[in-house]
Order: sequence, then structure tokens, then C-alpha cells
Amino acid sequence: MKKLLILLFMFAVAFSLAMPLFAQETETKTETTTTTTTKKLMTLHGTVSDDGKTFTDDKDQKAWTVQNPEALKGHEGHHVSVKAQVHEDKGEIHVVSVRMMNASQKTTTKTETKTETTTAPTQ
Repeated sequence: MKKLLILLFMFAVAFSLAMPLFAQETETKTETTTTTTTKKLMTLHGTVSDDGKTFTDDKDQKAWTVQNPEALKGHEGHHVSVKAQVHEDKGEIHVVSVRMMNASQKTTTKTETKTETTTAPTQ
């Protein structure tokens, strides 16, 4: 009978020592999954590539790989505004919404210079 009680006691001690290790391991896993799923939602203005798989931002001319090119279907080669989850570490975006930009919203880099010609009156 003594042997059974000692064995039961040793099992209880071993089990109580092992429980914090299991609990600590699950906390770490949960913490890791929450940090990897949070991404920034940003509005970007730029041009969709001809195949719809990349997007070039107007601001810094950075080319982003599009994770879901089907969202840009019909906008290939167009200047658009997209709301997307930005994965900066991978250089990828996940497009949430897309809309065409008007001609007045497009930014141009050309500068126009005016030259005036004056004629002097003849005497």
C-alpha cells in the first residue's frame, strides 16, 4: 500500500512540474500568430502593370508584387488608387479595393515654360 501511495505522489509532483511548460509553450504560439497576421491598410496611388501582377507606386516608384492580381482585373495598365494591406518585409500588397483615378487626380512631372515675344514699334 505504501508503494502505491509513493508512486501516486511522485506522479502528481511530476505532472504539476510539467504543466507550466505546456502552458508557456501555447502562449508563445498564440503570440507569434497574432503578430504575423496584423498588416497595415494603406491607400496607394500608382499604375498597374500590363499583366496585373505588379503595382508601381507614384510616390517612390516602388514596384509591389500583388498577392491577389484578380482584384486588379480590368485595370491593367491604368492609373488607379488602391486600398491594400502592405507587407513591407515581403514587398507585397493584398488589394482590398481599387478605383480608377480621374485625369485631374493624376500627378504630372512635366513643367511648362512660357516664352513671350514682343515686337518693338518701328519708327
